[in-house]
Amino acid sequence: MSEDPTSSSVQRHSDRPEKQDRSWLDRLLHAFSAEPKSREELLEIIKDAADKQLLDQEALSIIEGALDVSSLFAREIMVPRSQIVAVHIDDSPREYLPRIIESGHSRFPVYGDSMDDIRGILLAKDLLRLMLEENEHLCLDSILRPANIIPESKRVNILLREFREKRYHMALVIDEYGAISGLLTIEDILEEIVGDIEDETDEDISDEYIKQVSETDYIVKALTPIEEFNEFFEAEFSDAEFDTIGGLLMQSFGHLPKRNDVTLLDHFQFRVLYADNRQLHLLRLTVNP
Repeated sequence: MSEDPTSSSVQRHSDRPEKQDRSWLDRLLHAFSAEPKSREELLEIIKDAADKQLLDQEALSIIEGALDVSSLFAREIMVPRSQIVAVHIDDSPREYLPRIIESGHSRFPVYGDSMDDIRGILLAKDLLRLMLEENEHLCLDSILRPANIIPESKRVNILLREFREKRYHMALVIDEYGAISGLLTIEDILEEIVGDIEDETDEDISDEYIKQVSETDYIVKALTPIEEFNEFFEAEFSDAEFDTIGGLLMQSFGHLPKRNDVTLLDHFQFRVLYADNRQLHLLRLTVNP
């Protein structure tokens, strides 16, 4: 008995979307089952999935962040030494408690003779006993946790795995001479993957375009008006073509940049902290001498 040609044709047409989906799925499975030829090839497949709405843009951003982390070193994302909130081993609660409360952090390096002489890590929750004990001379040694020391050359993805396996949340970073150069927390690494993680202790900077975080570093919104940027930094950028600093950077990059992309405008170095598939949002600015 012969097959109905009309029925066969309909069947073939109805199979096409499934075959297209399977074609993409086969490519994705191949990328993960066989080692991709390059990172770019893997990203191309993932972006193709996002274009077909098989992944949303947030998932794509997280995947890109995870891939970026695999190429980062501790020195690239650590909190620099100058910004570390630390406690001296001989400080009294009256001296260090206000500093701890003001910082809003939960873990603090404790040092001895100098900042390079790290004795351990103080957890804020371990200080709760101070609310019940009127002890002006509490011995910090008795409640310190071991400090984890890593080199600046430590790969961030390896450090994240160690954070999970060993169940600690902070590592102190040392340079080639053994001096403390910064610190890293598990939150710092996760923010590189998923973007900024804010909690109730973070300052609200929604009304601020520019926020200084160190002597030479600033957090700058991409929507900062060029006129306001010029006034703040005594710069002379033209606002004839663009109204915002983000517009100037888009011209400088020549394309829509992604997180951690860097460009220079005069003596200002801009690093992208957050951008989506449409525009820039947040930047880290370093003012070079």
